[in-house]
Amino acid sequence: MAKQQGIALAVVAFAVYILGGISAFGGLALIFLMKGRDLFGWGEGRTIGYLFLCVGACLSVLGVLLMRIFRNRGLA
Repeated sequence: MAKQQGIALAVVAFAVYILGGISAFGGLALIFLMKGRDLFGWGEGRTIGYLFLCVGACLSVLGVLLMRIFRNRGLA
């Protein structure tokens, strides 16, 4: 049972890492392509892009840290 839980935690950490990467690159695309245009009524595309870039970078770092912690603790 502990081995399956470890695999599940590793998959969650990898998913957080991938989601962060997609968000970061999506944010870069918004910054460069949506300058001065409204994005679904949420605000200017460039500012939402900065938000996605920062959140994506934080999620990527979190995913890497989780993977390292789970590997070093013997959970994965």
